[in-house]
Amino acid sequence: MLSLAEMAVAVLTTADGRAKAALSHQHAASWRAARAAGAPLAIGQAAPPLRPARPDKPDLLDPREVPRRRPGSAQGRVALLHAVAHIELNAVDLHWDIIARFTDTPMPLGFYDDWVQAADDESKHFNLLCDCLEAMGSHYGALPAHAFMWQAAEDTAADLLGRLAVVPMVLEARGLDVTPGMIALFQQAKETQALAALNTIYAEEVAHVAYGSKWFNWLCGRAGDDPKEVFHHLVRKYFHGNLKPPFNAEKRAEAGLPPDFYWPLVEQA
Repeated sequence: MLSLAEMAVAVLTTADGRAKAALSHQHAASWRAARAAGAPLAIGQAAPPLRPARPDKPDLLDPREVPRRRPGSAQGRVALLHAVAHIELNAVDLHWDIIARFTDTPMPLGFYDDWVQAADDESKHFNLLCDCLEAMGSHYGALPAHAFMWQAAEDTAADLLGRLAVVPMVLEARGLDVTPGMIALFQQAKETQALAALNTIYAEEVAHVAYGSKWFNWLCGRAGDDPKEVFHHLVRKYFHGNLKPPFNAEKRAEAGLPPDFYWPLVEQA
């Protein structure tokens, strides 16, 4: 039986998006079944790649080179869904990577429960978006994408607190801010399949931000540090750029992110 860390690396080294999502679902189910039986799998140790395996397409560009999306047209809505599918595929890898990369830091089993669940959710989200793209006559890989999200993983590859601060508490929290606007756009266009997918993603992403906040605060508590001060320091260290409003204060609060965490990091006019 593979250890959980070995399962994580198996997902990270699978290139095809649909195959990655299927393996992610399979390993998440194995972890949950073992937990339910009272015989949790070994966490183990493994060597995750610095960058996960990726399909030949999409072409990955500098964020400034990715063509601008004009969501008022059907073509623009396809481009927007493609961009979100790319984010969700990155998120599958990010959640398995946090499991495999930081096994030297002793953590409760609940930490692994949360990130396995998050990876499983992201795999579902990726598949939902691929289904939408295919129903609209496109597919994942048809358009270029950017490599920005994985840069955050590389920057925090040796810092678990930094990873928690930047990935769930900044990047995924940004998803809570922008998804309501996307939902309104697809509602107006009467794109019911995409609307259902985005509503599912929006409902489940709150928990992923909450996992980040929970374990960030837990680690700070164990070390006797002030979480807010540590968060500000780490975001300034690792996040390239400033946080930009508007913020979804209600959903951020629900995920354990109070305003005094993020407002001090907003770009000063």
